[in-house]
Amino acid sequence: MAKIANIDLGAFPLLLAPMEDVSDPPFRALCKEQGCDMMYTEFIAVEGLIRDADKSVQKLDIYDKERPIGIQIFGAELDSMIKAAEIVEAANPEVLDINFGCPVKKVVCKMMGAGILQDIDRMVELTKTVVNATKLPVTVKTRLGWDESSIRIVEVAERLQDVGIQALAIHGRTRKQMYKGEADWTEIGKIKNNPRMHIPIIGNGDIDSPEKAVAYKNRYGVDGIMIGRASIGYPWIFREIKHYVKTGEHLPPPNVNERVAAAKQHVKHSIEWKGVKLGILEMRRHYTNYFKAFPGIKPYRTRLVTASHPKEVIAILDEIENKYSGVLAL
Repeated sequence: MAKIANIDLGAFPLLLAPMEDVSDPPFRALCKEQGCDMMYTEFIAVEGLIRDADKSVQKLDIYDKERPIGIQIFGAELDSMIKAAEIVEAANPEVLDINFGCPVKKVVCKMMGAGILQDIDRMVELTKTVVNATKLPVTVKTRLGWDESSIRIVEVAERLQDVGIQALAIHGRTRKQMYKGEADWTEIGKIKNNPRMHIPIIGNGDIDSPEKAVAYKNRYGVDGIMIGRASIGYPWIFREIKHYVKTGEHLPPPNVNERVAAAKQHVKHSIEWKGVKLGILEMRRHYTNYFKAFPGIKPYRTRLVTASHPKEVIAILDEIENKYSGVLAL
């Protein structure tokens, strides 16, 4: 059974990875409905949070139906991290998560996200400061290292545990790899099998099928799996993995009616939460995965990613449902 502090996540939890412009409340609602055990907000810049920037503050929005949920922050300055921890605690999530894994250049060049992997002592100091600044359980998400010549993640895991984190999620790539190549879970397995470690170890990277989830669970012994890109436009990945773990059998993929219903719910809530322009714009990355399983779908997808009015989007979704009613997904 995996527990973060006193939060029981069940025998083998599936977690939604924090993803910028993806893991917002409209998308999290869909993932929760499909069996996701724990979710995280998009990552929040602590400097924006302590300056009361609208975009940062909005990301603190969490809802009771999403629980348990973690709010994820990233930053580089001790004082800012302390102030941000106080703000996060007031928002009342179950967990405060620190992002030491984002590989984007504009983040790492300021020694934030995966940038901190160039200075492990600083990484540990920042983590200890946050742990001491909040009553919330603190967790960390990170990568194997800065590059293949500086992988010290087994040592890092021990040191982060020693300063009080309650769980560690590890993406099986270095910062240099970004999202290229294959995720290497061997180091994640070493951490899980290290007798010094007693906190939950969550594996992340390349889990895109029920078979892979079970294979990696068995091979590396992780306490749970965090799913990112494979869930975009396909929240059903959570229920499919859960069913396969339990029964060894595959669920049929969602039919077009279920996909259209999910897409409509998603775009409706996205518009409610972000406004029409941004709500429609940030939905576009999801459409490919919602409907990629149907033959001849490309013209509809092209229209969806260029539509700019809610009624136009709904009309296209209705067309897709009518055209593919009764057609099985590939």
